[in-house]
Amino acid sequence: MAALPALILLGAAASASPGPEAPAGVRPAESSDAAPAGAASEPSPPVTLMRVQVDGRHYDNAVGSSDAASQGTIRAPLLKHRPVLRPGEVLEFVPGLIVTQHSGDGKANQYFLRGFNLDHGTDFATSVMGVPVNMPSHAHGQGYADLNFLIPELVERIDYRKGPYFARNGDFSAAGSADIDYLRQLDAPFVSLTAGEGRYRRALAAGSARVADGVQALGAVEAMGNDGPWRVPERLHRRNLLLSLSGAHGDDRWRVGLMDYRADWTATDQVPQRLIEAGTFQGRPFGRFDAIDTTDGGRTRRTGVSVDWSRQDGARTTRAAAYAVAYRLSLYSNFTYALERPDTGDQFAQQDDRHVRGFSASHAVEHSIGAWPARSEAGVQVRQDRARVGLFDTAARAVVGTTRDDRVRETLSSVFAQTGIELTPWARAVIGLRADQARFHVDSLSQPLNSGAARHSAVSPTGSLVLGPWARTELFLNAGRGLHSNDARGVTTRVDPRSGDAVDAVPGLVRARGREVGLRSEWLPGLQTSLAVWRLDFDSELLYVGDAGSTEANRPSTRRGVEWNNRFVPLPWLLIDADLAWTRARFADRDPAGRRIPNAVDRVASVGVTMKDVGPWSASLQWRYLGSAPLIEDNSARSRSSLTANLRVSRQLSPKTEWTLDVFNLFDRRVNDIEYFYESRLPGETAPVADRHLHPAEPRTWRVTVRRRFRAGKSASWRSESNASKAGRPA
Repeated sequence: MAALPALILLGAAASASPGPEAPAGVRPAESSDAAPAGAASEPSPPVTLMRVQVDGRHYDNAVGSSDAASQGTIRAPLLKHRPVLRPGEVLEFVPGLIVTQHSGDGKANQYFLRGFNLDHGTDFATSVMGVPVNMPSHAHGQGYADLNFLIPELVERIDYRKGPYFARNGDFSAAGSADIDYLRQLDAPFVSLTAGEGRYRRALAAGSARVADGVQALGAVEAMGNDGPWRVPERLHRRNLLLSLSGAHGDDRWRVGLMDYRADWTATDQVPQRLIEAGTFQGRPFGRFDAIDTTDGGRTRRTGVSVDWSRQDGARTTRAAAYAVAYRLSLYSNFTYALERPDTGDQFAQQDDRHVRGFSASHAVEHSIGAWPARSEAGVQVRQDRARVGLFDTAARAVVGTTRDDRVRETLSSVFAQTGIELTPWARAVIGLRADQARFHVDSLSQPLNSGAARHSAVSPTGSLVLGPWARTELFLNAGRGLHSNDARGVTTRVDPRSGDAVDAVPGLVRARGREVGLRSEWLPGLQTSLAVWRLDFDSELLYVGDAGSTEANRPSTRRGVEWNNRFVPLPWLLIDADLAWTRARFADRDPAGRRIPNAVDRVASVGVTMKDVGPWSASLQWRYLGSAPLIEDNSARSRSSLTANLRVSRQLSPKTEWTLDVFNLFDRRVNDIEYFYESRLPGETAPVADRHLHPAEPRTWRVTVRRRFRAGKSASWRSESNASKAGRPA
């Protein structure tokens, strides 16, 4: 971390053109050939907020393009030039967000943002091609978000938001959200082949074609395998298919998509520090990359179809979408080894078999409120999950006992509305309101007393005030309420599934309150910088603990922090990023146990330098810092911070062939992806031991990729962007 202050002085990251939707209440300044804004019946032209627009293809975060300093968009060219170890690490392009893994790579990642250990997705809502990824009432954990089906090469854009300030966003979005969209067509078909250490191999073939006037078909097939650095080979096998058909006719745009993904793997779960220090286990050497239970792992499948349609007719925009997902997961884990069942071991299985259906629609219109130009939007969202979820005791993946076995039906219905008003050329306001109703129905097959039905509702107001721009600088004031749902089984439960003791049910919806003051500036040429000071309060961090089959009601909490994000383009071929975040997370009440929130990381940082099209070469070097966090409430045990670097070097061998070298953990640092502190007992130990448990980050690992395009097409390289920069547009 000592090297970071010097790198921070470089600033960092390119600004970009505005996305397809302007921020609420904003009408971009008209060009000479644009149609007049406002209704024809108005007696005088409406006040138009001057919008500072910086064109480019990497970020859509220019002044005038958003309603909060912590909101933005990432474009495909930036993803192209930075390596990702796992598909879910695409989310690390969201400033301040860190992605790790504490088990096998077929399992959902751990996400860290704004002092949250988002535990596979709780409080960070994610969607891909309009289809939600988070799973409520999931067998492993509430809000489980498995992004391993993502194909990074096909990502067109990531729209991200932080905080509960946006009426459109509901469940799981209190800390933030990211909507990932795929390309609708490719410049040319391609095949990409990758090989690397740990028997890593990956093949990807993708292409698109025009099938009718205004209609494009796109398809991609991916196959991947990996053993990793683990003493017990991971034997990860991943298969992925994507098909889409999209078109445009007049004012209408539409797309139909199909995604099918399946994976199976053997996992090396976290291991206790005492065993690593001992160096032996059951008469054999034992190190950081060894496993205690060699039968942990899992298999999963996700198949989804989606349809979306939009129409933009002058001052009116209408959107509608529907989706259906079939999902399965069998996950085998052992975190305490022989604590509960010394004879058979503590391995357990979490089973999830579900079908998801959803629909959304919205209508937006530009109008006037008196002399004030305005844009109003209203919408509806409905989602229903029908799932069979269970928790079972297992030994070597064979079931030896049942803890919970439930049929769950959960429906979330939501309506929202918001209006953006241009009060003056230098001030606009956005006011929104959202109403959510969650209905839960649980049929407990293993314990009838835990069956039942419940209904919970919440109303969440939001508001933003944007001032400026002055000297290419905007100020933001944001506030709002948000929520996350709790597991349906916790809402209807009456007895503990293991002990049989009476327990209290928990509310179905947990409320959050957030506020933020921010600034975004492009005052210095080539530099875009944003600063956000924020606070987020939760009434209670209620959480269903899938590993135990019970619900824990944590205490109310308060998190506050500062984020500073920078994008700097000093030369047309050079891009520098620096994103830093500080967080203070505490339980809001007084308790003898302490006020620290376990695994609430206090500092994260990311600094990157990217060179593009220096002759046939491009390169990127990225540093990532994950700070320390308390492991227990009294702060007597803390995780160790980590600083790693990733390198990508690419060379254009010919107009159609490109070679890429990725090196992860470039300096081979001995760091951990995750650490916990809890009691466990190893086979042969006579009593439980409270200890640090860790999952190591992978050592230095290299991968080589060769990508071949099959016909001439519009160039997607940064050379065209460099030419644009020479013409006066920053890349």
